[in-house]
Amino acid sequence: MKNTFGSSVSVTIFGESHGKMIGAVLDGIAPGIAVDEEFISRQMAKRRSVGAISTARHEEDKVNIVSGVFNGRTTGTPITLIIENQDTRSKDYGELAYKARPGHADYTAQMKYHGFQDFRGGGHFSGRITAGIVAAGAIAISALAEHGIKIGTHILSCGGVKDRHFIDYDADIDKLSELDFAVLDDDKKPLMNEAILAAKAEGDSVGGRLETAVIGFPAGVGEPWFDTLEGVLSHGLFSIPAVKAVEFGDGFELSESRASKVNDDFRSDKDGNVYTATNHCGGILGGISNGMPLVFRIGVKPTPSIYKPQETVDLNTMKNTTLQIQGRHDPAIIHRARVVVDSITALILADQLALRFGTDWINKDIKGE
Repeated sequence: MKNTFGSSVSVTIFGESHGKMIGAVLDGIAPGIAVDEEFISRQMAKRRSVGAISTARHEEDKVNIVSGVFNGRTTGTPITLIIENQDTRSKDYGELAYKARPGHADYTAQMKYHGFQDFRGGGHFSGRITAGIVAAGAIAISALAEHGIKIGTHILSCGGVKDRHFIDYDADIDKLSELDFAVLDDDKKPLMNEAILAAKAEGDSVGGRLETAVIGFPAGVGEPWFDTLEGVLSHGLFSIPAVKAVEFGDGFELSESRASKVNDDFRSDKDGNVYTATNHCGGILGGISNGMPLVFRIGVKPTPSIYKPQETVDLNTMKNTTLQIQGRHDPAIIHRARVVVDSITALILADQLALRFGTDWINKDIKGE
């Protein structure tokens, strides 16, 4: 299985939803980076299930750092982050050992791993595994912040309710960092919650879109052609369970416009800094960052575990059958997924910066700034 992502700064994920533990190994991070365990805990809390709009499975998600950190700073060696699974209820999945759940990876996992996969709770395919990404990402987010690079993601739409777009990137990202339910327009939170609960009442679920902005990222990072900055980011973003679409800048709208309307004109300020008057391209040209905010959106499909009867196949008998999923499931995951997006974005950007400027660049003290 391919469970490692990144070239210079890499993250490896491990574990299964109902196994003893899950976690991540963060490798290639510069030595001397401050590791704030309180910040890691706050980031983990943003992913944790809370209230009626989330699963009833409540994990503490305490992160145990067992290597790579000494006296509160990274040593430069692999950082191993372990999170115990404490609230599993595997009996809920006994009937599903051979019944492929629609919208899940059960059938494809069977085809690839020939029945040896851990099917409980989705096993290694579960969104539960993203907890390790959030733990590792928190370290990268803190390191990038020392360079003035800030990342923020909000729920752009959910259940037919739409939030506003970013206006003041700096202020909006600061606001999002303090929110458990990340919307820029406070009036949209209760409406989105109502839409989620309405779907839940019918044994169903909803999806939505997330919008992310990154500010302070320097120009000149990325590669043309096969390792474009959009391509590498998309690779990581599509690794998040339930993500089915990614667009940068104005995305699909660009295809329906004329170049005269969407080309971003260049300007220079009094200090000789180049910027663009608009940002339709989302901060990337030719696969390389141009110094403007990186802006992208992802589409998150509805949680596939629903309580309505569904048609499927028994993979043991190969006969058509029906199933009705039991257990504890999210009527929406989008509010929990946004911190995963922030985290994997930070890990990817840290890797891209290390490739461009060297591994030690991430630590400003080593760089001598």
